[in-house]
Amino acid sequence: MKDLSRALKKHGMKMKVFALVDDTIGGLAGGRYYNKDNVAAITLGMTTNAAYVESELAQSPNSDELIISMEWGNFRSSHLPLTPFDTSLDAESSNPGSGIFEKLISGMYLGEIVRLVLLKMAQETALFGSNVPPKLMTPYSLRSPDMAAMHQDTSEDREVVSEKLNEVFGITSSSPMAREFVAEVCDIVTERGARLAGAGIVSIIKKLGRIENKRSVVIVEGGLYEHYRIFRNYLHSSVWEMLGNDLSDNVIIEHSHGGSGSGALFLAAAATHTHKKSEDS
Repeated sequence: MKDLSRALKKHGMKMKVFALVDDTIGGLAGGRYYNKDNVAAITLGMTTNAAYVESELAQSPNSDELIISMEWGNFRSSHLPLTPFDTSLDAESSNPGSGIFEKLISGMYLGEIVRLVLLKMAQETALFGSNVPPKLMTPYSLRSPDMAAMHQDTSEDREVVSEKLNEVFGITSSSPMAREFVAEVCDIVTERGARLAGAGIVSIIKKLGRIENKRSVVIVEGGLYEHYRIFRNYLHSSVWEMLGNDLSDNVIIEHSHGGSGSGALFLAAAATHTHKKSEDS
């Protein structure tokens, strides 16, 4: 941070850097300011991360708490439900072998998993006719907002699905059955991602030993959680299912209060106050 402050000074900017904060840490700081029961924050957008408050590892004389940024997108395990589509996505990505958990649950990759499944179905079952639509072979052509729009289409004939297939893949004609298959693939991929994210949340609360006798608030921010209603519902229901009726009331999942920006302001203010106190003493 000192180097950054010196660089700002060199360019004539009267600024000092007291804190460098990413979205998840900022979200947790903001949530913690409003509610002391807020023990964790999750980012679920194009990328993903998690952070939580740890008291046993704190070493600062100014606080008995420490924030742990998990970088959980890099989590990998033989127990993760990987499919050949996930393996293919990872192999063709810019970081093969890394970010496995992120590639299962974040908005950057959900649409691509759906595209790979639809491509396989088109090649083997002529889902969209005798010829495979050329645009269906374009990596990352299906974005999560378009996937969400198809998934959340409640019209009788899946009109939104038809529109998005045309808009994204150039598929001008699709059967009602094909459109139902598309919506079902979106549902399967979404539910898996949301349940894995929910399992991550439950594991954090278990690690903190707060499930049975303490109220714990987890804030979530990011476009995937905020705008993808079915993903959000699957996330909540999976946490309730894993905890059971007796314990589910102890864990509250909320949308972020003011986002990470407010938390960054609080941290900067606290760091500035601590810095001034040290200068005065």
